[in-house]
Amino acid sequence: MRPDLYAYMALFCLALLTTTVAAEENDIDFGRDIRPILSGKCFHCHGPDPESREAGLRLDIEEDAKAELDSGLLAIVPGNVDESELFARIIADDEFTRMPPPEIGKQLSEREVKLIRKWIEQGAKYAPHWSFDPPKKHAPPKVQKSDWVKNEIDAFILKRLEEEGLTPNEEADRYALARRVSFALTGLPLSVEETEAFVNDDSPNAYEKLVDRLLDDPAYGERWARVWLDIARYADSMGYEKDSPRTIWPYRDWVIKAINENKPFDQFSIEQLAGDLLPDPSQDQIIATAFHRNTMTNTEGGTNDEEFRNAAVIDRVNTTIQAWMGLTMECAQCHTHKYDPITQQEYFEFFAIFNQTEDADRNDESPLHRWFTEEQESQKAGIVSQIEEAKAKLKQMLEDSAEIALSENVPNVGRYVRVENVADSAYLHIAEVQVFSNENNVAVNGKASQISVDYNGPANLAIDGNTNGDFAGAMSTIHTKQEKNPWWEVDLGASTTIDKVVIWNRTDGDLFNRMKSCRVIILDENRQPVWAGRVDSPFNPTAEFVPPKSVDGMDERARVELAAYLKGNSPELEKQKKRIASLEKKRDSIKPITTPVMKQLPADKHRKTHIQIRGNYQSRGEEVTASVLDNFHAFPEEAKTDRLSMAKWLVSKENPLTARVVVNRHWEQLFGIGIVETSEDFGSQGELPTHPKLLDTLAVELMQHEWDTKWLVKQIVMSQAFRQSAKTTPEKLELDSRNQLVSRGPRVRLSAEMVRDQALATSGLLSRKMYGPSVHPPRPNLGLKAAFGGATDWTTSSGEDRYRRGVYTMWRRTTPYPSMSTFDAPSREVCTIRRITTNTPLQALVTLNDPVYIEAAQALGRKVWEQKELSLEEKVADAFRRVLKRPPSEQEKTRLVQLFERAKSQYSSMPEEATKLATDPLGPLPEGAAADELAAWTILGNVLLNLDETLNR
Repeated sequence: MRPDLYAYMALFCLALLTTTVAAEENDIDFGRDIRPILSGKCFHCHGPDPESREAGLRLDIEEDAKAELDSGLLAIVPGNVDESELFARIIADDEFTRMPPPEIGKQLSEREVKLIRKWIEQGAKYAPHWSFDPPKKHAPPKVQKSDWVKNEIDAFILKRLEEEGLTPNEEADRYALARRVSFALTGLPLSVEETEAFVNDDSPNAYEKLVDRLLDDPAYGERWARVWLDIARYADSMGYEKDSPRTIWPYRDWVIKAINENKPFDQFSIEQLAGDLLPDPSQDQIIATAFHRNTMTNTEGGTNDEEFRNAAVIDRVNTTIQAWMGLTMECAQCHTHKYDPITQQEYFEFFAIFNQTEDADRNDESPLHRWFTEEQESQKAGIVSQIEEAKAKLKQMLEDSAEIALSENVPNVGRYVRVENVADSAYLHIAEVQVFSNENNVAVNGKASQISVDYNGPANLAIDGNTNGDFAGAMSTIHTKQEKNPWWEVDLGASTTIDKVVIWNRTDGDLFNRMKSCRVIILDENRQPVWAGRVDSPFNPTAEFVPPKSVDGMDERARVELAAYLKGNSPELEKQKKRIASLEKKRDSIKPITTPVMKQLPADKHRKTHIQIRGNYQSRGEEVTASVLDNFHAFPEEAKTDRLSMAKWLVSKENPLTARVVVNRHWEQLFGIGIVETSEDFGSQGELPTHPKLLDTLAVELMQHEWDTKWLVKQIVMSQAFRQSAKTTPEKLELDSRNQLVSRGPRVRLSAEMVRDQALATSGLLSRKMYGPSVHPPRPNLGLKAAFGGATDWTTSSGEDRYRRGVYTMWRRTTPYPSMSTFDAPSREVCTIRRITTNTPLQALVTLNDPVYIEAAQALGRKVWEQKELSLEEKVADAFRRVLKRPPSEQEKTRLVQLFERAKSQYSSMPEEATKLATDPLGPLPEGAAADELAAWTILGNVLLNLDETLNR
């Protein structure tokens, strides 16, 4: 056996001794050593929930655990194991006496029994659960290898490594580091040129400059928005059976913008939970409240709206506490939480805060916020300006037309006499129209016409000489259909001097009310108006109009009516009116975006809240009033118990959990695993932190930096811990298999969105267009329409929308985008704090065969082919660098050249297959390209996009 192997085994044994014996020989730490045992194996029957508590023994509270039992015995006697019934029970041989009962299958291990014994011997000291105590800032510990430390994070990491007998890695090479930090911050790879610029930058702050640039890249907001959208259960559909579309993408855009603007996390939180309750809320703050309108809506016929409104409120309660405090609140819906200090009453007191909003599982998703995008506002403003100009021109045209009519005509000389009902939508019914010239009624010899006929009332009845206005009896009254501005007219046959016009109204009124107002117009032989008059009140039986003999005698009312008639009858004016109407129609066609938002009920319509027995909304228990979980930290006495005060309570610096949860979530995204692995559960059932003092220090500092999450991210990626090489050793695989101690740099599989975005980016297809409605990139034809109907249709987007980042992909809950689901993306029916990474054969099938990845491989191959001046070896190296951003080794290059040559040889004898592989779906072959060559480049591109190194960072 080699000496170095002896040394390794000795080191390994020492490490094991350190971790397993330390707790037995040194002071017992209740949170580290005892609480996990009690929580995992005892609290279910002896914890917070009184309904499931056995024998009156409660072990989660020190006072109760050490109190005398009903039997007169003491479960725990500090310092005295022999008198402690708890210890007697866990070591009992009798299966009827032993605890936990054998049938439960939670028997304590030998080591756990020893820990309990030691704990009781040392006084059975209790301590609060680590995450329920406020975090405290700790000074960086002293370490042996201080030259490795870049910032305080490194000191905490290195201290733990030294305690475990491990050494950190050297810094990763610049190619690997550039790839790692670019994906970590933006979710996209650097370009070949950007990578080379960093690799060749000799300045001492080269890495920091790269980090700062990536933090300022708009892609940063898109990458980190994905994490929050999982938590917010964002989707473009309502969920449940119908899963109808939902216009909520403005919320997704708000999240991206807020992250890019580095909105402080406390404000980011308040606006989402209660933006509508802020003083004079902005449009963005109202849209932010769509966070809790991401709950599902059931539009299926026959469902109970109140049942699903209640389900939405429950989802809001559970999501809020898990997203901000990392607790499994849902466990207290049906009964008091069995592990954490949350009673069922407290659950529904918190429920009461969210129970006072206007939404109620309606099909129309109201309340909705109606708003216009900047582009729409710009379009509307331009059209409104055109309308104002057109109306001003129309007004001038009217004035000019009236002046011409007045100056060129005699007001009492005309050929046509016209009668109009000036009501907006009405009938016209007249018993008789008399037109007197030299005391003769010349109308009886004229020819009458009207806009339409109804009720057997033709136009000639108004000039038949019968003035009897009894419609039903005399049958001498004209009648039109209901029209907009109906008219009747008589043609006198020639230009005639008109002394007087008399209108005879109906006199019965049984069928319709008699005419209340009308306009009379005299027109010349060219149908130009020369005079107009009007009566505004009901007249019975007649109304007389006497036109003046000259323009000078025309009163202002006649001038107004003349202009009004011209406005409705001049061809030029009609053309201008149509232009205005067209512009107004164009303006009105710009429809507002309607986004579901939160809106508080008025105080007089607040709902009563009751405890729901066993979680059943129909089984009402005691009525409760709104409150927060003040076991964790107090609620201000003067504060109103509503969503706004609750949001401020969540992000208060007194809250022991929120800052820790935020820090851990960012650490998890950057390292692949959190300081607390169970980022969704910081309660008693969750994992303990690997570096509690580091977590607490970063949490305190985050709050001191006013919740600046970009500051936090920069601190982490600037650490030497993050910059380490990801290379491992047998020793590290044994002692730190999942890299929770950070003994090497993070090596993390790319998220579903990153896998796709990378393929598009490296092939040159990716569109960096931001914001707007969700898009439909290509996906396999799954045959869903045949099975589930047209609601599952997927019409592939065209143009650049086909190639946009994954964060903009249409997210439908019942039929998620297939390749993303395969790479562990959730349906977002409920809040998802972390995605559990899997490795399955299906993932390889996706990246080899999905149309997105085939098209990316085709585009990548064409880019390489276009460089005709390069040799085959140089082209292969270029393809490799485009994907992996580093030069290939000689071995890698040789193998890829061989792959290309084999593929080209194979496809040269299969022209149809070669053409299909090279063109479907990207498009026809470029001019001068051979199908077999491009097919071979496609194969090479496909292989590069499927390398393990490509799919990880």
